[in-house]
Amino acid sequence: MLAMVWVVVLLFASALAILYQGIAIVFAYQMPTLDPLDPRGPEARPPLPRISVVIAARNEFDDLPATLDSLLAQDLPIDEIVVVDGASTDGTSDVARAHAPKVRLIEEPPLPAGWVGKSWACAVGARATQGEWILFLDADVRLHPAAVRTALAWATRESADLASLATRIEVGSTWERIVMPFYVQMVLTYLRAPRVNRDTSSAAMANGQFTLVRRAAYEVVGGHEAIRTQLVEDVALAQQFRAHGLRLRVAWAPELAHTRMYRSRSEISEGILKTVHGTRYSTAVQIGRIVGLVGLFWLPLGVLPLGIVTADPILIGTGAFLYVALFGKHIAFAHAVRAPAAYGLLYPVAVAFFVVLLARSIRRGAGDRPVEWKGREYSLRG
Repeated sequence: MLAMVWVVVLLFASALAILYQGIAIVFAYQMPTLDPLDPRGPEARPPLPRISVVIAARNEFDDLPATLDSLLAQDLPIDEIVVVDGASTDGTSDVARAHAPKVRLIEEPPLPAGWVGKSWACAVGARATQGEWILFLDADVRLHPAAVRTALAWATRESADLASLATRIEVGSTWERIVMPFYVQMVLTYLRAPRVNRDTSSAAMANGQFTLVRRAAYEVVGGHEAIRTQLVEDVALAQQFRAHGLRLRVAWAPELAHTRMYRSRSEISEGILKTVHGTRYSTAVQIGRIVGLVGLFWLPLGVLPLGIVTADPILIGTGAFLYVALFGKHIAFAHAVRAPAAYGLLYPVAVAFFVVLLARSIRRGAGDRPVEWKGREYSLRG
C-alpha cells in the first residue's frame, strides 16, 4: 500500500485533472450553435445592412475557387467581394480575375516594416470597401448558401460589433485526425470561447476564418493597424474590441461554414507553432504550457497502473475514472470534427505533438530565430 500522504496528493492532483476535463465539456455545451436561416423567415428578410467581403489570399490557388463560388452562391446579395493577393506565386490572382467583375482583385502593396502579412492584407482590403459591415473570410472556407445572411442577421439581432463563427474543421490525414480534436479543445478552453458572449467577461476571441465586424466599430479600435505586429491577429482584434467596451459574439456553426485547415503533419506543425509561439515570446510561458499538458493529460494516466501495482483500491477506482473521463472526452472531441471515434483514444499522441512543438518554440527562442508563416519571417520580439 502507498503511504496515505501520497494517496492524498494523488487524489488531489486527480481531482484537478478531472475538473479541467469537465471545464472543456461545459464550455463545449455552452457554445451557442448557429443554424442556417430560412430565407423566407421573418428574421432573414431585408432590410439587412450592406456588407463587403475581404479575403486575404497568399498562395491559395487550390482553395480559393471553391470559396469564391460559395460566396457567389449566397442567397443574400453581397455588395463587394475583394481578394487581396499577397504576392502569390501560384496563380491565386488568376483565380480572382476569373471571377470578375463580381470579384475585385487588389494586388497587395509591399509589406511595410512591422506588419504581419495577413493583417496588412486585411487592412488594405478594408480600406477599399464601403459596406457598413466587413466580413473577413479565409480563402479556404466553404459556405452554406445562407451563411452570410444568417451571420449578418444574428450579428444585427445581437447588436454585436464583432461576430465570429467557429467553422466545422474537416480532417483527412491520420495526423489531422489525431491532432485537430485536441487543438479544438485547447482553443475552446484556453480562450474560454463561450464566455466571449458575456458582455461583462474579459474573454475575447474571434475566428479569423469568418469574422464579421461593424465598420464604425472597426475604425474606432484602429482596425488591423492596431494589431499589425500580432501573428494571431483574430484573437488580437477581438481583444481590441473588448478593450474598447464593444460587444463580441461567437458561435459554433458547423452547418454554415467548413474548412480544412491543414493537409499534412508539416502544415499542422507550421500552423500551430505559429499560434503557440506568437511574436511575444516567453520561455517561462512555454515551459508552463508543457508542464500543464504533462500534468493534466499524461500523468493522470499513471494513477491506475500505480494503483494496480500497489494494490490500493482507492487509486484503482480513481485511475479507472480518470481513464473514462480522459478518453471519453477526447472521443467526443474526435466526433466533433467528424473523425472516427478511435482517434480519441490516441489523444496522448496529440499531447506529445504539442509538447514537441513547444520544445521547438523554446529552441527557437533560445536562438532568437524568427517565426515563419506563409513564406514570411517575423521577429520573436515583435
